[in-house]
This record gives sequence, structure tokens and C-alpha cells, in this order.
Amino acid sequence: MVNGIRRMSALKNNEMTNLSSVSDFYSGKTVFITGGTGFMGKVLLEKLLRACPGVSKIYLLIRPKRGQEAQERLQQLLCSPLFDKLRKERPTDLHKVLPIGGDITQPELAISASDQALLIRSVNIVFHSAATVKFDEKLKLSVTINMLGTQRLVELCKRMDQLEALVHVSTAYANCDRYEVKETVYPPSIGPDQVTSLVETLNEDLVDSLTTKLIGNRPNTYTFTKALAECWLKENRENLPLVIVRPSIVLSSIFEPLQGWVDNWNGPTGIIAAAGKGLFRSMLCDSNKKADIVPVDMVINLMIVSAWRVGTTKPKDLIIYNCSTGLRKPITWKNFVNSCFKYMRKHPISEVSWYPDGTVTASKTINLINRYLLHWLPAYIIDSFVWISGGKPMMLRVQDKLTKASGCLEYFTMQEWQFDDENVRNLVTTLDESDKKMFCFDVAKINWDNYIENYILGIRRFIFKEDNASLPKARQQISRLYWVYRILQVISVLCMWHFLTLRNAPLRNLWRSALQLLVHLARMLPFV
Repeated sequence: MVNGIRRMSALKNNEMTNLSSVSDFYSGKTVFITGGTGFMGKVLLEKLLRACPGVSKIYLLIRPKRGQEAQERLQQLLCSPLFDKLRKERPTDLHKVLPIGGDITQPELAISASDQALLIRSVNIVFHSAATVKFDEKLKLSVTINMLGTQRLVELCKRMDQLEALVHVSTAYANCDRYEVKETVYPPSIGPDQVTSLVETLNEDLVDSLTTKLIGNRPNTYTFTKALAECWLKENRENLPLVIVRPSIVLSSIFEPLQGWVDNWNGPTGIIAAAGKGLFRSMLCDSNKKADIVPVDMVINLMIVSAWRVGTTKPKDLIIYNCSTGLRKPITWKNFVNSCFKYMRKHPISEVSWYPDGTVTASKTINLINRYLLHWLPAYIIDSFVWISGGKPMMLRVQDKLTKASGCLEYFTMQEWQFDDENVRNLVTTLDESDKKMFCFDVAKINWDNYIENYILGIRRFIFKEDNASLPKARQQISRLYWVYRILQVISVLCMWHFLTLRNAPLRNLWRSALQLLVHLARMLPFV
């Protein structure tokens, strides 16, 4: 038995010795990225350039948008603060990034014949992160992007002569219709080809009317189409060197290149930002459930390493990685929300509407009452004053958007899942110490308190574009609002009590007795 364990250990050590380092694997390689202009795509691009300096070229699929061509959008992307370190230390490496005009929703990805030929003969590694992440997206568009877009990319990848790895970004919630999710593909209730045929055949109104029945127990079209894409990939991957990475709720970076970097309002970030402004104070949420949050840079590191692993070992089986924190570094929604409010008061946003405070509740009734009293009533009052003064009312529209955004999250804040991550833990053991440090995706290393503080600072800096010089003034404002907030709370309680005692003789007598007792005790004090 002991000799058998030693032989297995020796084989493992030999395997690790024969593998190149992650950075060396990317030397001389050409990479193609879809979704490169998105939140995760930007972090992936920056990390590849910075941590894998030997990479030859990186092609980004970019569609023209709002009158901007692909090249113009690329230049705008590279001006992001995310690339400050690269611009300072190795600015010429940014020239390795080249745009490929295209559109994930169009046949052949709308890539020109010449660009297709370029990709086919030169690309070694593909990262597919393009997707619509809108939970309330119409099924027809969600299928077009998340399903058909994936199919079109795979068709292109199968023609690539030098392909060594294809990394498909899915979501841990693709199988949220089951409590325990292992690192395997689960067949959906309806096949991907059937759904594709329905969407392509029927008009959009008819597809909308069938959406609820089609998605079944899943909460939205996003998780449904992600599950369909996984199933289709398993059935049609053939000999592609495919790996699937499933992150849970992706938030700001924990370590690099900028702590707390976040550039979008998706998921909890929009709600937290609104709470920091004093605009959002109550949400339906089971505070004792786990908030399965994962930093974006850890997800990106896992993606980069998973491509290295499949490219160097060439496994026959489809490997899936659940990138989550619930098992090895759990945090409850209660602790997450409380920490967010703690640091929103320590590092307040300028020009807040009201003192940042709030609560989460698992009671739909209490949340509904809070929503009317704390969200809609103040919005009506403010908009009325604005309208009377000749301004443009907007608070009701803001609250409408926040209500819809929080509604999309309620399914995930009222439940929890157990995402098995054995493949991720095993992958860590194949890395040498330098790669473990450079491409860290070990969620056990997360310090939640530090992470959430940097997350709040990141929202302040990158979402609201505020620097640290504005903090002293913002803290003075939040201090004044705190006392106004507390005084109004006391006045509200006294008014409520007075209202009750006027209509209830026993309460009125109790109130008088309590006052008499307080006066009597005060007279007994030596200094009175």
C-alpha cells in the first residue's frame, strides 16, 4: 500500500516536472478572445499581457457600436485605468492586441473571409466569454447570443489548424434547478437543438409566450441558455481541446491589477452602489444563506491556467471547473451586507441622498412594506417637490429600475447551492509555487473584510469616478446626515407612541406611570 502511494506520488511529480510553467506555455502563442470588451474580458486581456509577456498576439472580437468601429473601441478600451501598469512598464506590449471586426449574433460571427483565414492559420488558444448576462433578456436574443454564438465560434474553432485550448465561460448557476452541482454537464429538460429550432421558426411574441414553460424551474433565460450551451458543447465538441469554467457571482478584483476594480452595475454592484447613495434600503434576502461571491481576477487566473492544463495534458474527457467560494470560504448575505454598509459609511460617496442604511429580510410582506415606506414614498415626495419647482422628476424612474434589478437577484439571495470544486482544488496541486502566486485562484486565501472594503472603494473610484481627495468632505456630510437620521427616527417613534396612547387608555396610563417613575428616580440622584 505504501509503495503504491509512493509510485503515485512519483508519477505526479514527474508529470509536474514535464509540464511547462503557465507563462512559458503562452510564449509565442496567439490568443483569440470573444467578450474582450466586457468586465471579465478586460481583466483577462490585461492579465495575459502582463503575466505572459511572451504571448505573440491577442485578437479581440469587437463589434461596431454607436458609430465606433472596432479599432476605435479597442483604443478606448486600452485607455482604461486597468491598463495603467502596462502602459507605464511595458507600453509596447499593448501593440500585441489587435481587433477583429465581428458580431457574435451574426452568421460566421460576421468575421470577414480574410480575418477568418488569419484566425484559422494562427490561433492557438481561444477564450469564449461573450454572452448576454441580462437575467431578464428575451429568450430569442439570449439563445442567439449564448447558444448560437457559441455554436458559430465552435464551427470556427474546428477549422483552426493550431488550436491547443478552447475555454468556454459558463456560470455555476447554469444548473440552479438542483441544490448540489457537481463538475459535470447535466442534460436540460429540452434539448438545445429543439430550443434553437423553436426560436428560429417562431416569431418573437410566440417565443415570449412559451418562455416560462421552456425554462422550467430555472429563474431566467440566462441560466437556461447557459445550460443549453453546455449540453450542446458536450454533444458536439468532437476532438476540440475544450474546458468549461463556471464562476458563481463575479465581483471586483481582490489582488490585481487594481484592488477593487469594477466597471459595471451588474449583479449586486448596482444595488450596493444605490444603497451607498442612500437610495436603496430594503431587499428580499435570506440573510443566513451563503453569498457565493468570487473575485474576478481569481476567475481569470483559473481560465488562464485551465487553458494551460488542457493544452499541455490533452485530456480526452471534458473538464469542468466550478469557480465558487461557498464550500471553502463561505460568507453569508448578512455578513456581506453589513460589511458593505460599514465601509460605505467609512468611505462614503459624495453627494449622497440620505444616510446609507438598510436591511435584508426573508419576509415578502415586510420587504413589501419597507419598499413602499422607504423607497416609493420618499420618491413620490421628492419628485413632487422637483415637479413643483419646475425641475425634471427622476426618483420614481430610479426606484423602478432598482426594484426590477433587485427582483432579478431575489432568486439567488433567497437560496443557496453547493458547488463541488474538486477539479479546481486538484488543478491547484499541479502548479509550482511561482505559478500558484502569479495565477492565484485559491479562494481560501480571501480575507472577506479586506475584500469588501476594497470593493466599496472600487465602486467609489471606478463607478462614481471619485478620488480620495473628496473623502474628508464626504465624511463630513455623512456625519451630519447620521444625526439627522437618528433624530428623525426618535421623532418617528415618539409620534407613533403618542398616536397609540391617544387611542388606548392602558397604554396612556403606562406611559404616565413610566414618566412618574423616571422623575422619582431622578430626584433620588445625589446631584439633583
